[in-house]
Amino acid sequence: RGPAEADTDGMGLADLPGELLELILCCDVLGAADIGRVSCTCRRLREACQPRGKVWRERFRLRWPSLLKYYSHTDGVSWLEEYKARHNAGLEAQRIVASFSKRFFSEHVPCDGFSDIETLGCPSHFFEDELMCILNMEGRKGLTWKYYAKKILYFLRQQNILKNLKEYLQRPTDQQSFLEGAVLIDQYCNPLSDICLKSVQAQVDEITDKVRKVLRTKNPRHPSLASKAGEVVVLEVELQRQVLDAMNCVLYEQLKYKGNELDYYNSLNSYIHQVLIRRTGIPISLSVLYLTIARQLGVKLEPVNFPSHFLLRWCQGKEGSTDIFDYTYIDAFGKGKQLTVKECEYLIGHHVTEEFYGVVTSKEVLQRMVGNLLNLGKRESTDQSYQLLRDSLDLYLAMYPDNVQHLMLQARLYFHLGIWPEKVLDILQHIQALDPSQHGAVGYLVQHTLEHIERRKEEVGPEVKHRLDEKHKEVCFSIGLIMKHKRYGYNCVIYGWDPACMMGHEWIRNMNVHSLPQGPHQPFYNVLVEDGSCRYAAQENLEYSSEPREIPHPDIGRYFSEFTGLHYLANTELEIRYPEDLELTRATVQKIYSSGKE
Repeated sequence: RGPAEADTDGMGLADLPGELLELILCCDVLGAADIGRVSCTCRRLREACQPRGKVWRERFRLRWPSLLKYYSHTDGVSWLEEYKARHNAGLEAQRIVASFSKRFFSEHVPCDGFSDIETLGCPSHFFEDELMCILNMEGRKGLTWKYYAKKILYFLRQQNILKNLKEYLQRPTDQQSFLEGAVLIDQYCNPLSDICLKSVQAQVDEITDKVRKVLRTKNPRHPSLASKAGEVVVLEVELQRQVLDAMNCVLYEQLKYKGNELDYYNSLNSYIHQVLIRRTGIPISLSVLYLTIARQLGVKLEPVNFPSHFLLRWCQGKEGSTDIFDYTYIDAFGKGKQLTVKECEYLIGHHVTEEFYGVVTSKEVLQRMVGNLLNLGKRESTDQSYQLLRDSLDLYLAMYPDNVQHLMLQARLYFHLGIWPEKVLDILQHIQALDPSQHGAVGYLVQHTLEHIERRKEEVGPEVKHRLDEKHKEVCFSIGLIMKHKRYGYNCVIYGWDPACMMGHEWIRNMNVHSLPQGPHQPFYNVLVEDGSCRYAAQENLEYSSEPREIPHPDIGRYFSEFTGLHYLANTELEIRYPEDLELTRATVQKIYSSGKE
């Protein structure tokens, strides 16, 4: 019997009162297919399930609750069409993510790898929402999907943030908030984190309210207490001093903000949302916070690009004065200490000219913030820091697209990493057009990049390593096993092996491989280490882990699809290269760990 048919002993679904019928159809146990079938039974139920009605809106909300924030006005929205569009976007996202492993397993995802994403025929937030669904899948499965979904989401969000940054830089200077600029940098370097200007501003407002409370105890009639948000208050110097004293009390005494002297070169010190969480930072990030609060309370502080130590200045004379002695200089890193010109020089240990005491624009503040991140990226040598270097270069070149020095650094970085050779050629062509005197360096990189492209064309595919080959008989361990390094104690997972050390003579000499009993003439293993590094370890230095656990490495999904609790399962692309290793790993795990569980 159909849902609309009446029972001889009672009512059918179509005979129920409208509110009760709607309540039943909005029940979370029904799916979209159920609603579709119900709407086909009769006119009454078709009207109850109309595309713009509550039933399809509730179906959309139950399936994708995070998307409702994109609908400020829900009147007139066809929820059925939105449901279909989101569903189709999900299928397309899954198709693209699934294709990435096969296409890019052998190399980093190149720029043109995202071309099919940029031409999607669906709203980008639908596509992003599906990627988040993939990333939030529970359990230890789908690691390869999660790995590529994360890369795609990283790319999409960064492209959107760059667009917002360029729009920000095109505004008049007086409409460029220092806080918003700091948030944009933070977002670009941490695109997968939940960072937004509204949230950061709300946290700053909370601090501002605390300052007002302290100010009220000192001066209940202070003009800043009566001012409304966004209202410009002109204060006498003494009233401004009261604001700054209250700020120092709240920031440094109550909330314990401080300059991070012990871990100064940590990149977290540059990210404004981390400064608010950890209550520590470097001079420029703390200055942005200090300046923002002061301006909200009627004190117009200005940023000073002082060498080695970013400062703020507070006018004590005529507004807009060019005399550096008309200003007091504030060290937000030093608990808001107020400095004279001479004390500023004592701070850095040498004399500087007057130009370094001048005010700088928001773009110049961002340039210095990005410059700090660039220097951090150059200081480090881990894989993770290359991402920081790449991100900060992107930001710098978004602000100064014709800067030859940084364009050359970007070209050399990509060349060094062996990625995006076509993009390297584009960058080099741009450099040559900007500065023909660079032809020597440009010519060298062009030649070697073209050779790299030709070698890539000649590649016949991945080498398949069979266990039955005579040259592989000494290989004891297999792909996916959780191992421990005997000497250094780190845990790792094997994702590749060679029957003997395949590194060059210089690497062998630098790593002192000849000091090992078996030297380079033993199997060596590519391993992902729990600290995020990739290493090449000798067989005699590895042993089975007594307590196998997940390895928190960012590239784990590139090679493995699942963690079973005892070992990793190679994904399809890795299994093609080591076809017998999967069964060998399973047998090894069964032999090693089964006795301990019995």
